[in-house]
Amino acid sequence: MQRYTKTCGEIWDLEESQSPRMGSVILGVDGGASNTVCVCIPAAMPFTDPLPVLSRAVAGCSNHNSVGEDRARETLERVMAQALLKARRRRSNVCAVCLAVAGVNHPIDQQRMLDWLREIFPSHVKLFVENDAVAALASGTMGKLHGCVLIAGTGTIAYGFTRDGREARAAGAGPVLGDWGSAYGISAQALTAVVRAYDGRGPETVLTNNILDFLGLASPDELIGWTYEDQSWARIADLLPVVVESAEAGDEVSNKILHNSVGELASSVKAVVQRLELSGEDGKDPFPLVMVGKVLMANKRWDIGKEVIDCVTKTYPGAYPIHPKVEPAVGAALLAWNAVASELDGSPRTVA
Repeated sequence: MQRYTKTCGEIWDLEESQSPRMGSVILGVDGGASNTVCVCIPAAMPFTDPLPVLSRAVAGCSNHNSVGEDRARETLERVMAQALLKARRRRSNVCAVCLAVAGVNHPIDQQRMLDWLREIFPSHVKLFVENDAVAALASGTMGKLHGCVLIAGTGTIAYGFTRDGREARAAGAGPVLGDWGSAYGISAQALTAVVRAYDGRGPETVLTNNILDFLGLASPDELIGWTYEDQSWARIADLLPVVVESAEAGDEVSNKILHNSVGELASSVKAVVQRLELSGEDGKDPFPLVMVGKVLMANKRWDIGKEVIDCVTKTYPGAYPIHPKVEPAVGAALLAWNAVASELDGSPRTVA
């Protein structure tokens, strides 16, 4: 088979040796700051519960703002190749690909990714590139783009769509510009609190001992070297459970960090809802609020997701939370499926 990519051809070498199965497929990719997931679903399906996922592959970070464009593209290409290999399909079996990746924030970003994908896949393949927040929304609405999604994982973003296609976003500008409320933002504030306490510029906090124990360090002095030897966002974000545990143990500094994070996340949602008028003129119209990410998961005492919902619904009582049953990569696949479904059998379809 023709090798469509010139940069990472070896990734597809195994494609030549396998005996493929028949049937068209769709690839959905969710690429974030921590990991990248690709799922392969059949293009022609009656839908069932659970959805028929033929294969799933996982790789590392594919946010080009975090790891650079070359490494991000290699990760994306490798995870797509692995998903097709597991499903015993070739690129010639693919009818559509939806790539939903963190860091795609501008039409220029989208076009650059589309041009790159076109080098990989045959000309008949329909290609779609979106921000990862769009796939996360679709994972909660089964492919329908309406409502607001809040992602709070390694990074954070709020993204919304109206029924007539208008869209808006808030936050999601990365750690330098303040992804407060994300796992990275929470963890970075915790590290700062430890340094401030050690210097005498801030209050004492159990975060000092808890973070040092977690990292296997002896002194706050060693945090400087640990932090800057590898500044990947996911590595810093991994401290989130330590902050939550410290807060649940009653640490005032940790609780303040989490309370501030709730306010930041809720304000992002409110900004999107207001700009798109998702709640109607009286502020009470219903709309889905899809909640995605490890920060929003409930813990023993702290439930950041519930706190955010309570804060949002005080202003917009029509917001109804959705915790998706499928992962964002499936949401990406559903977006592509909805876009091409009418071409597969000549009649328009939507996912129920």
